Amino acid sequence: MAEADALPRPGSVRPSFYYGWVSLGVAALAMVATLPGRTQGLGLVTEPLIQDLGISRVAFAEINLVATLVGSLFCLGIGRLVDRAGSRLVLTVVTAALGLVVLAMSRVTTFAGLLALVTLTRGFGQSALSVVSLALVGKWFSRRLPLAMGIYALAMSIGFMAAFPAVGAAVGASGWRAAWAGIGWALLAGVAPLCWALARSTPESCGLEVDGGGARPLDAPAAAGASLGEALATPAFWVFALGAAVYGLVASGIALFNESILAERGFTPATYYRSLVVTALVALVGNFAGGAFAEKGSLRRLMAVAMLLLTGALLALPLVSREAHVVAYAAVMGLAGGFVMVIFFTFWGRVYGRAHLGRIQGAAQILTVLASGLGPLLLARCVAATGSYASAFYVLAAVVALCGVAAAAVPLPRAPVTA
Repeated sequence: MAEADALPRPGSVRPSFYYGWVSLGVAALAMVATLPGRTQGLGLVTEPLIQDLGISRVAFAEINLVATLVGSLFCLGIGRLVDRAGSRLVLTVVTAALGLVVLAMSRVTTFAGLLALVTLTRGFGQSALSVVSLALVGKWFSRRLPLAMGIYALAMSIGFMAAFPAVGAAVGASGWRAAWAGIGWALLAGVAPLCWALARSTPESCGLEVDGGGARPLDAPAAAGASLGEALATPAFWVFALGAAVYGLVASGIALFNESILAERGFTPATYYRSLVVTALVALVGNFAGGAFAEKGSLRRLMAVAMLLLTGALLALPLVSREAHVVAYAAVMGLAGGFVMVIFFTFWGRVYGRAHLGRIQGAAQILTVLASGLGPLLLARCVAATGSYASAFYVLAAVVALCGVAAAAVPLPRAPVTA
């Protein structure tokens, strides 16, 4: 590892503070920085953007799909790069690249330019930066990984809760272009330098044991675990990756067109904004509860419960008719999302180890990115064909229920020995 990646090495006395918690904070900040490359972030500027550029809702959903499909390819090499070059360098470079792309997008005027730049925000943000952020935590924690990922998810959720209204207010006050330019400068001049200053790739690069066990020789084995091929050969990988992907498909579709979905049921935009707050707040509860359960409990059961909750929310959404119904639906979605978030962050390192964690998480991330691109287009096509979102929600509910059954039944491979 490069000299710049090292901190002063501790002595033989067990350190009172473990630096992994600093890296966890940086990783959570980096995940919040993916906002302009995520469907939820793009949803904040969807209406003014399509009006500004004069494109249809279906055309914008098609741009989103193509951008997401192509952007998912950024997951392919990023895990290997993290495993070889270190999280610190890759995290800094990818964050800066995302900032430059967002700045360029704030000036876009053509359909082709929008397609290219949305694709790059997906690639650097939703794909690459997400993988690096998750891998950074996984590289620092092993025995305490569920606890660390629960705290990571909680910190990330709080960050998104602060970012969404801030960006929404900026869009309302200054327009989407000014808001997007502000995000670009924040990433380029603020988050990227902070990543370089504070992030460290692994505990071994600092002379520490994973999970804060104390000092260790730098030539000791850094990690153990399954290879990407070994992980892909297990049914558990596909059940959990597809379960998370289906949740992403549902969440992205609803996030991009949530205002329109609730308007179909007779609700105003104000109800939509309140539902976002409810979902975000309850997701925090899901992060905390899911992290606490995952520390000792079964991830299979937690995934099955999350899929059951999501199934109920999808079945109920076409029937909501009162504000209380919307609040209940938003709360269930938030709880399910909080659980899935903790599971996705925890599962790969816990089951497959740290040695090739970047590659394994990158492969799983590809599926979630692809699904998130399909979600909005599926809903847009459903409305165009039937005049309603309802049929799509019923079909998705059946798929989600099957994912829950599979999660409850799939055998987990024997956990690898970790350093």
